[in-house]
Amino acid sequence: MRIAVLDFVTNTCFPLLAAEELGFFKAEGLDAQVELITPATKAISALREGATDAYASGSVHAVLKSFPRWKGVKLIAALSQGIPWLLVVRADLRAERGDMNALKGLRIGGDHGPDAALKQLLIAAGLDTERDKVQIVPVPGAGEPGVSFGVVAAKALEAGQIDAFWANAMATEIAIRRGVGKVLLDVRRGDGPPAARNFTFTGLVTTDALIDRDPERIAATVRAIVKTHKALRADPTRAAEVGKRRFPPDAAELIATIIERDLPFYDAAISEDAVNGLNRFAQSVGLLAEPVSYEQVVAVQFRDLWRL
Repeated sequence: MRIAVLDFVTNTCFPLLAAEELGFFKAEGLDAQVELITPATKAISALREGATDAYASGSVHAVLKSFPRWKGVKLIAALSQGIPWLLVVRADLRAERGDMNALKGLRIGGDHGPDAALKQLLIAAGLDTERDKVQIVPVPGAGEPGVSFGVVAAKALEAGQIDAFWANAMATEIAIRRGVGKVLLDVRRGDGPPAARNFTFTGLVTTDALIDRDPERIAATVRAIVKTHKALRADPTRAAEVGKRRFPPDAAELIATIIERDLPFYDAAISEDAVNGLNRFAQSVGLLAEPVSYEQVVAVQFRDLWRL
């Protein structure tokens, strides 16, 4: 089983790395490799062409750019619940948590894909990028091959190249520990406009063709993810073992703390509310003309496995 991810040094797709390193894929009879393929367009093309078997992303809505109306693909499991990115601002900025008016006049570092959710988040909060002089800018160095967006974003904030960033919990932890950033919004935990909570989530996508051809391989993949979630909830310190093998030393030291804090979100289930929110968001950014059914988005034949 070949699974494409966009970033290794992140909590976002961490359950896949953990399933590989802790032996949960192997226990299900899978010879699985989690592969770094960037950018997202390349990873999704690899899925379409059969060069990889599945694609994991914190921006599952992005799949619609290559598979309109979800034709040809399905979500088989969530890797974590809710929007996986946090909005972090300079530590010296006078801003109370949740106060989005503090973003006026700031340069926010955002990656292509996640920035769509950020733009809609600003709109939902009543901010206008032109009127309020809010800039969503590229993060210097983030486009280099193999570079972790979150790590680079934290460094850019420290260097004063940006005033804020929209990135994963790894970037957030680095910025906080270095004393250069603080959390303004964590949408998963109730900050910001309620409508934003189901914009998107981290999920694993595969093709209808592979599901039809080898449903047991897909079922084994889902079981491995569910068992990995359970193992991390039972003992989050196991995340450190994975981090030591797959992350740079500085990030490896942080991952167990991040995983333990985010344990409530490690759940493979994909609810109808999540899909309805995803549909509405995809419509708002022009990726869907109209909603599609839950069964068109999710491979429902595997949903009983989410509660093993």
